[in-house]
Amino acid sequence: MSVLNGFNLISVTVRLLLAMTSGGLIGYGREKKERNAGLRTYMLISIGAALTVLISIYDYDMLTGLWEPYTHDNAIKFDAMRYAAQVLAGIGFLAAGTILASRHQQVSGLTSAIGLFAAAVLGIASGAGFYICVIPAILLIVFSMEVLQPLEVDYKRRLRNITITVRFRSLENTEDIKDVIEGQGAKIYDIDIENDEVYDDGSVSAIFSMKMSKEQSSHSEMLSSIAELPCVISLHELIS
Repeated sequence: MSVLNGFNLISVTVRLLLAMTSGGLIGYGREKKERNAGLRTYMLISIGAALTVLISIYDYDMLTGLWEPYTHDNAIKFDAMRYAAQVLAGIGFLAAGTILASRHQQVSGLTSAIGLFAAAVLGIASGAGFYICVIPAILLIVFSMEVLQPLEVDYKRRLRNITITVRFRSLENTEDIKDVIEGQGAKIYDIDIENDEVYDDGSVSAIFSMKMSKEQSSHSEMLSSIAELPCVISLHELIS
């Protein structure tokens, strides 16, 4: 273990491999979901972050060793955390690029963005040789991003609050849709007509935000009831 904690070829190689593995485990799940940032992106970010910390360790090793006579005479001060801080600042720009405003007032890429940040931090920890932290952190991050994701979607589908987007033939049909929703005891909070959605057949699209009643809280039943209307062309539930 003393070899891994030291600064030598073996420890440097292990730290870079650990960084690559941790980034790859996070990126693999994003790759399967065909997200903006995938396997290679996460791996490279984690390796780059680890390499940055290794450079800071190398600088410190040299400044307190071979270069010590020169640094002492010139009163050079060293701050190892400056390197890590610059890495996280740079990741902020990359993460912001993965966040996109998509259709129907939804924002995508938030998980990818925080995943990039997590991969960078894991890389920093790996480069610093903080093994006791990296291993459990990898497991917890992968568990949060992969195992909990379907559970979160299922939980949101069980909530009484529901937001759907509906495409229907004309604005006159809005009242028909409202009648069906209110007929199931749901309370409509907001109806947002999407004026930026233009269709060749003259149909329109709107977002309905509502709260289901306790007695009729089935999302699938609500969607089915609206879909049965002749004026409805398509609809789907918005789950962020």
